[in-house]
Amino acid sequence: MKLNRIGQIVAAGALALAPLASAQAQSVDLEADFDRAFGTEDRAPRDFTPAYENYLEAHIAQLADGSNGRIGVAAIDLSTGQRISVVGDQRFPLASTSKIAIAAAYLEGVDEGRWSLSSEYPTLWPQRSTPLSTAVAPVRKGEYLPALELIDLMITRSSNPATDALLAAMGGVEPVNDWMRRAGISEFSLDRDIATLVRDNREFDARSYIDPRDSVTPDAMVELLAGIYQGRWLSTKSREIIIDAMERCRTGKSRIPAMMPDDVTVAHKTGTLHRVASDVGILTAPDGRSIVVAIYVTGQGSGRNRNSRIAGIARAIYDGYVSRDTLLASNDNGQRQTSTN
Repeated sequence: MKLNRIGQIVAAGALALAPLASAQAQSVDLEADFDRAFGTEDRAPRDFTPAYENYLEAHIAQLADGSNGRIGVAAIDLSTGQRISVVGDQRFPLASTSKIAIAAAYLEGVDEGRWSLSSEYPTLWPQRSTPLSTAVAPVRKGEYLPALELIDLMITRSSNPATDALLAAMGGVEPVNDWMRRAGISEFSLDRDIATLVRDNREFDARSYIDPRDSVTPDAMVELLAGIYQGRWLSTKSREIIIDAMERCRTGKSRIPAMMPDDVTVAHKTGTLHRVASDVGILTAPDGRSIVVAIYVTGQGSGRNRNSRIAGIARAIYDGYVSRDTLLASNDNGQRQTSTN
């Protein structure tokens, strides 16, 4: 039997893809079949640089082939520990994906009794100022809201005034960086409040310049999400506050959630700056297994194109993990399943 196109195996319903390869099945060894799917004995395998760990990572590398910019992807199947990393060790703009780390740092303080969810802080609204004219963008105080509501607003609606309120309550960005270091995640740097970041975000062209400030690697972001989801650092209540808010996220409907099956639970957080779009989150399948994913995109033309790339890559990751395991499980009686549709 012939394997279907790799796009049918790992990206059913995702972006229309050109056929990648096919292979003749001579045994019931599915692992070998997947490897052969990128090159038969009479044709050399495609030359991916760098060499990727498995068929799925190589396929995601093709989808994440950026033009006039970069695309970084990382993912972990929490049920198996299998990882994907495509440009996952390079820095990308955090944008509003930083809000997950900010919430986690504050909630650790709540767990330790230093802060409270009921404490009220003023929202901080940016005032008009010239880009790069001051080290910190001017803001004015707005409505006072309890910390729990600020956390909800900053994740579900990506509210910048709510985020800066929480940062100010903690004493700035350094407590967040300190929490990340203590969590063992080093490839992360939060350097400015959101008002300043947004005002000055056109200082460099993200398509061609890697700014180490306010940046993260996709690999580091999936470690953060996995640790929060697995309860490594926060209490059960604090963990649930973050995950619940991410499940109710109202931004980025055309990103990770756009192409997911209806029975997949998506908990995610978006980030957007000039020529930058990102989405990071946790995909939970109907059987309860969870996949953590981080996708960062710069360039690629329009905002619609960036969103489309994120949606297609996210669906390919989900289908790649779930379809592969479905195929392997179906082989218990030695019968090969050739389609995952």
